[in-house]
Amino acid sequence: MSKGEDTRAAILDAALAQASESGFESLTIGSLAERAGLSKSGLFAHFGSREELQVAAIEAAAARFTQTVFIPALKAPRGLPRLRALFEQWLAWTTHCGLAHGCPMQAAAVEFDDHPGPIRDAVIEHFAGLERSLVRAVELAVGQGHLRSGLDCDQFVFEMMGVILAYYHHARLFEPHRAEVRARAAFDRLVSLAVAAA
Repeated sequence: MSKGEDTRAAILDAALAQASESGFESLTIGSLAERAGLSKSGLFAHFGSREELQVAAIEAAAARFTQTVFIPALKAPRGLPRLRALFEQWLAWTTHCGLAHGCPMQAAAVEFDDHPGPIRDAVIEHFAGLERSLVRAVELAVGQGHLRSGLDCDQFVFEMMGVILAYYHHARLFEPHRAEVRARAAFDRLVSLAVAAA
């Protein structure tokens, strides 16, 4: 990467850390310039507005999620093993990325769910793409004979995402280890119901 690309990547790393801690609304040119060790004018050279910065940070979070969750899971065999790998990588993704304060994409969904505009559009695009990819993974598991024929794949993904969201909630407010145990138990139960009569 060029020096400019390196600087932009460093800014987005700082933006993701801050968004994980305080949400995307906390991202301002001034606060991020200070965190990244740049002048405001230096940061403006990469992002011409606060909104542009927030959208870029959301896109960077989505890209990091893909690299951390989906790419490693693709190494698992098609079907249920890959679906389980996706779930496990998803549970661990914020830890692997050093985002100690939780999932920035989930924070963005809560922050912008009722604020129309480019930022909300970027969040919707990420989650819509995520759901499509998960549905495809479930369909492959059905195709491999690992899950029952006729399974409502959209409903499976809806419930799988519900388990993940409950995990984030409990991990942040209560005890992370217990949240992991409960999330895995809930996912195993969901899979067992989907396997029945396969």
